[in-house]
Amino acid sequence: MARSPTPTPAGSQNNPHGAERFHEERATYTVASAKPDLEGGLHAIRETVKTLMPVPGVYRMLDTRGDVLYVGKARALKNRVANYTQIANLTNRLQRMVSQTRSMEIVTTNSEAEALLLEAQFIKRFRPPFNVLLRDDKSFPFILVRTEHDFPRIMKHRGARRAKGNYYGPFASAGSVNTTINALQKLFLLRSCTDSFFSRRDRPCLLYQIKRCSAPCVGRVSKDDYAALTKQATDFLGGKSGAVQADLEKQMAKAAEALDFETAAILRDRLRAATFIQGSQAINASGVGDADVFALASKGGQIAVQAFFIRGGQNWGHRAFFPTHTKDVEEDQVLANVLAQFYEEVPPPKTILVDRELPEKALIEEAFATSIADGGAGHKVTISIPQRGDRRGLMQQAQRNAAEALDRRLAESGTKAKTLRELAEFLELPEVPQRVEVYDNSHIQGDKAVGGMIVAGPEGFLKNQYRKFNIKTAQTNDDFGMMREVMQRRFVRAMKDDPDRETSGEKAIWPDLVLIDGGKGQMSAVRDTLEELGIEDVPLIAIAKGPDHGREGREVFHFPDGREKMLPVNSPVLFQLQLWRDEVHRYAIGAHRAKRSRAITASPLDEIPGVGPARKRALLLHFGTAGKVRAASLEDLQRAPGVSAGVAQVVYDYYHAGG
Repeated sequence: MARSPTPTPAGSQNNPHGAERFHEERATYTVASAKPDLEGGLHAIRETVKTLMPVPGVYRMLDTRGDVLYVGKARALKNRVANYTQIANLTNRLQRMVSQTRSMEIVTTNSEAEALLLEAQFIKRFRPPFNVLLRDDKSFPFILVRTEHDFPRIMKHRGARRAKGNYYGPFASAGSVNTTINALQKLFLLRSCTDSFFSRRDRPCLLYQIKRCSAPCVGRVSKDDYAALTKQATDFLGGKSGAVQADLEKQMAKAAEALDFETAAILRDRLRAATFIQGSQAINASGVGDADVFALASKGGQIAVQAFFIRGGQNWGHRAFFPTHTKDVEEDQVLANVLAQFYEEVPPPKTILVDRELPEKALIEEAFATSIADGGAGHKVTISIPQRGDRRGLMQQAQRNAAEALDRRLAESGTKAKTLRELAEFLELPEVPQRVEVYDNSHIQGDKAVGGMIVAGPEGFLKNQYRKFNIKTAQTNDDFGMMREVMQRRFVRAMKDDPDRETSGEKAIWPDLVLIDGGKGQMSAVRDTLEELGIEDVPLIAIAKGPDHGREGREVFHFPDGREKMLPVNSPVLFQLQLWRDEVHRYAIGAHRAKRSRAITASPLDEIPGVGPARKRALLLHFGTAGKVRAASLEDLQRAPGVSAGVAQVVYDYYHAGG
């Protein structure tokens, strides 16, 4: 499905019409107590109810620290919030929430549909512990055909859809996008290079030689012929693949009749690429058109939601989601919450197929169909349960996939839980760690040194909490000094942000285990640094290559008291620790390489205050090199196009500070 660029979503505070659409206010009443207090929570809610009107909106329950406990929407705020004072009618989960509530924030909207959109945005932003959460820390990739250039470019795209062009997706993974783009390049010969690379070419690149580009950069294809290729590509991605293939078959037959076997062979290869794209679809989605399919499975207190993404009758991938905080929530409500959060940043297709009736289905359809100016789809959206034909078969396949994904998840969880228990026993921890922080440094002889911290929990890596440290004080090749600096900066910040160590769960600041990639020296540096800060109760372990430099997995684990331990080479605990160590190693090296790349392209002009990218570019275009800029007189600088007299004076003074 093609999508035009969308502006800021309706729920955003930065929306240009936000002042007209929403009014936010904070309840003035706050109970200064951090302990659960049911009466205190009820009192705070009752005080807020007094200020409310029966209008649509979104409410947020806050604890004593101001953290969001719960986000809800309402057709009539006064009535909905008042329901929380009826304790007898609340589930145990909601009673716990009320007991922790100390204040509320209110946002009024023009309609309940707007409230639903804003609720989903707030849930994704604040991750409240009492809302059903769709845990997915990666945005979905799209294929983008950029149209602002005379020769449009095909590329993978993530994030906000601001660039001018046609968007096709979502795809389930970057791998599925890359595979499709590679096949599309063979099929339609569209360029994938950047505009700057395109403008610098004076001869075709390798992609032309391997028949994945038509080389418009050097005129090997006319503008009209390239436009025809682009039209074919957008038709193919838009669901007209059959017509495109038929046209290619006619062209191939015509070339063969004319004995132009070279052209016929090129068209044959393009047809094979089209067949590959369609043949790689593991799911038969013919006749479905544009639709997303969602099926839910539950077992053992956990829920899996399987999603298929169908565009133009082609399967663009599938993904399983495992929403959290689903206890005491009806399954149909869980699915409704998953849909609201999923489509908060992904444009919905015209058809959404589900395997059960959803509460407030009409309201969800209305919210999803909100005009593009308000961040919605801009067309009618229908949510339905397929009853027969291809759609019913597709839903049954989604249901099977959901059940199988949940079974795998439960099996992995059981194995992982056992491994983590054994890990806690091996490392002599008081309990299974819920937050593990792993540290490593990366540099070349001390140059461009970077420290890396990754975070892991029982459910896997928490990539949104990774952090890198640009080493500032450690000199030369001093690994120990680098580790001391990283530890000091990390834990001084923790002592400021949460001195009482009250925050837990996904928002926890203090680790239950610190794993260091290094040996005795690194362990001593970390231990001494934390002791200087008065921190002696954070478990520390260092992992180092053992005999024969760690061949066959013979790593040595160093404890703070000087003891060393090893694990059998086939131990699941060893594999888990190696996995964490390898991930921080990858992250630290990546950060170091990025820093080196930036340094390679850096210019001495970057250090001059008041000279931004545009003025730096103007100076370099006029003088050629930074050295010539430095040697230029004030009059020469003032004559440079795009450089004002004031900027010229700043540049001259920077290089001639001594007069």
